[in-house]
Amino acid sequence: MEKKSRSKFSSKLGFVLAAAGSAVGLGNIWRFPYLAAKYGGGIFLLVYLILAFTFGYTMIMTESTLGRMTEKSPVGAYKHFGASKFLKAGGWLNAIIPLLIVPYYSVIGGWVMKYLFTYLSGNGSSASKADAFAKFTTSAQEQVFWFVLFTLITMLIIFGGVRNGIEAVSKIMMPILVFLAIVIVFYSVTRPGAIKGVKYFLIPNFSQFSYKTVVAALGQMFYSLSIAMGILYTFGSYMKKDIDIEKTTKQVEIFDTAIAVLAGLMVIPAVFAFDGGKNLNAGPGLMFVALPKVFNSMGFGGFIGVVFFLLVLLAAVTSSVALAESVVSTFEDELHFTRKRAATVTATIMLILGTLSALGFNVLSSVKIFNMDILSFFDFLTNSVMMPIAAIATCVLVLKVVKIKTIEDEIKTTSKFRRKFVYNFVIKYVAIIFLLVILVTSVLGAFGFKMFQL
Repeated sequence: MEKKSRSKFSSKLGFVLAAAGSAVGLGNIWRFPYLAAKYGGGIFLLVYLILAFTFGYTMIMTESTLGRMTEKSPVGAYKHFGASKFLKAGGWLNAIIPLLIVPYYSVIGGWVMKYLFTYLSGNGSSASKADAFAKFTTSAQEQVFWFVLFTLITMLIIFGGVRNGIEAVSKIMMPILVFLAIVIVFYSVTRPGAIKGVKYFLIPNFSQFSYKTVVAALGQMFYSLSIAMGILYTFGSYMKKDIDIEKTTKQVEIFDTAIAVLAGLMVIPAVFAFDGGKNLNAGPGLMFVALPKVFNSMGFGGFIGVVFFLLVLLAAVTSSVALAESVVSTFEDELHFTRKRAATVTATIMLILGTLSALGFNVLSSVKIFNMDILSFFDFLTNSVMMPIAAIATCVLVLKVVKIKTIEDEIKTTSKFRRKFVYNFVIKYVAIIFLLVILVTSVLGAFGFKMFQL
């Protein structure tokens, strides 16, 4: 049987923008600002940066390298190296995670589309009302409609393939995303009173440091950089053999972190400028509840609202495409589906699981799993349980089966491996311990152990 030719990114830029697009999403623009606001601003940012350029760097390098070496998605990569049956479960875990994340992620993407449409239609003031978000989420028809629309956009790009779909869209969307972010940051930080928010976000206050800061920053980095979702294995498998892995990893790190910092500068100074910082602890509702009030108080709030939610939508789409592509790639590799069939099956699963999450706020609101609504349960299961375990499996695969020397040799075929010491130290002595900390603290916190609750 003739070996099927694997699709490739056309250039280094294509890989960097696609990988950055997978990393830059709701985690950066929606999640990062509210966690930074909650955990001390500058001190959270400092811890996050340290972790991103050590732990994050190590995991991106590892997953991308394993993908390029094997030209396989995670399940195939584990098989390629002859991992034990027990360890192969880690490959399947990497493959299953995006399949569970992308449906509920698309529900949140639908929320973004709804708010963008609201501002485009000139009804931005209605979004600023105290009960606006609650009314929207309790409407089953609206929830499902916007979720399905977002899902269709995602899958339309996936059907286009690697170059015509993912790479082409990323090349257009990512530069636009950066431009829009800079425009909004400039507006936000120049508002009267905003400088207090800038200082809060950028200047570390060590008195606010605690182990919770580290755990929260580590969890955010994990979520933000697309680690243990199968994405980096998959995109690495599409990478040409002459691309410098270390250089592209550095570019993805910088791009992802820059967007997170820009998001913080968009949101936190604006909150200080328009309500004196009272909404800093608004949590996940900071973007959907607090910012529409901020926009409503601006002279050109309607226009700013359109630009802001367009920015968030672009980020959400690039990440949902990356998640869905990881699933499609696994179906192609392991079940030998055609791309069309793999994309169709992925879309069907997304629609079924996503609809359940969308209805969890209304029709199925009485359904609770460990006292969590359906969307929150999927988020907890994937981010707090499955992803740390999957990343631990990757570390064990490298340390016990593949060996660090093999990874090093592959990297050095195209890279100088300047951060070799950092890589070796983190994967040998730090990564597994940190991942266990995330897993244990998250699970204990979710089940009522107060000292571990974040």
